[in-house]
Amino acid sequence: VQLQASGGGLVQAGGSLRLSCAASGRTFSRYSMGWFRQAPGKEREFVAASWLGGNTDYADSVRGRFTISRDNGKNTVYLQMNSLKPEDTAVYYCAASDKWGPVLRLRNKYDDWGQGTQVTVSS
Repeated sequence: VQLQASGGGLVQAGGSLRLSCAASGRTFSRYSMGWFRQAPGKEREFVAASWLGGNTDYADSVRGRFTISRDNGKNTVYLQMNSLKPEDTAVYYCAASDKWGPVLRLRNKYDDWGQGTQVTVSS
């Protein structure tokens, strides 16, 4: 599946952004979707995942502030980010997987990746 992420930008601390990831293909609803992020000089890290049955998982650092959701009719997954902090600054990537559950925290469980969108949070 091909993925196209968008919605990044510059926001002040405490603000909000919503990222979108549009997917090609007619079987989008069968895929698990994840969001990862990579800050300069750091490894790409798990942010959130969504899989069959409305299940979701979040990194501890974003739980309660970020929400992953999906619109299968639009082949799109979203990441609503509230109460943003400077440490949320990173390039955010969406990814698709045929796995489900806690393993979705692992980068190597994803088969397809979007190109990334920059999120910058100023203090």
